[in-house]
Amino acid sequence: MRFARLGTVDAEIPVVFDGTGTTAYDLRSITGDIDGHFLAGGGVERVRAALEAGSLPALDGADDLRIGAPIARPSAVICIGMNYAAHAAESGSAPPEIPIMFLKTPNTVVGPNDDVRIPRGSTKTDWEVELGVVIGERTAYLDSPAQARSRIAGFVTANDVSERDFQMAASGGQWSKGKCAPGFNPTGPWLVTADEVDPGALRLQSWVNGEPRQDSNTADLIFDVDTVIWHLSQYVQLEPGDLVLTGTPEGVALSGRFPYLSPGDVCEVEIEGLGRQRQRFTEPVPGVAPAAKPAEALGARA
Repeated sequence: MRFARLGTVDAEIPVVFDGTGTTAYDLRSITGDIDGHFLAGGGVERVRAALEAGSLPALDGADDLRIGAPIARPSAVICIGMNYAAHAAESGSAPPEIPIMFLKTPNTVVGPNDDVRIPRGSTKTDWEVELGVVIGERTAYLDSPAQARSRIAGFVTANDVSERDFQMAASGGQWSKGKCAPGFNPTGPWLVTADEVDPGALRLQSWVNGEPRQDSNTADLIFDVDTVIWHLSQYVQLEPGDLVLTGTPEGVALSGRFPYLSPGDVCEVEIEGLGRQRQRFTEPVPGVAPAAKPAEALGARA
């Protein structure tokens, strides 16, 4: 099944699409939102039964509504870095021996076609197509990767937008400063249930202004989805509705092969079977940029 949330920001309507993908059925008789409570409380099976019974009404005017993120704001967005060997190489790093974890703030999660504002002072805003994993039930201390799949509600297309100067030069050794600007995680258009997805064989692609950038496959992941969820569960209690991003393949601006994003640029990302996104990048919030990068200012003060 394909779940989505349609409508204006903070007033999205939960829907499910039929098998043909042409009709959106209104889920408000079953749930107020696609969130952790819905996923952990048997909501998917209730919707499946209602679809089979033909008891869900079609949502009038669905085609004219904004597409929101297919999950309501998660309690956590947990990311895996350098999980494709070729991307690690273009970043100047050796492939990691264990998964590298960093965090994005929940307010980075926005609709797949929403505009993304470039941060104030940014010169290196970058794109990253990633397979996103949505957790379906509370998960901690899994005994093996084989247990992970039963904890997954479904999968989404995500763009792990990054500001590389903030991530590297001003990081203090952590990456999250370059990952957490509002809107830096366009998600969707759909949450596709786990029973319909083989996460180990999905094509990932990205384009900037219509020009190809990334083109890879999740078969090239260093740590596959099950291993990632098992590994995280040893350190983090994952909650229903949480979003885990599994890494990006080669072909980003950090490689030096492409320019970074500028106001007016359009980025598109797509994952086979999970849908395509399109974001326009816009001017930073008005104001005066810092005279020095945060790292330089701190160094001068030390």
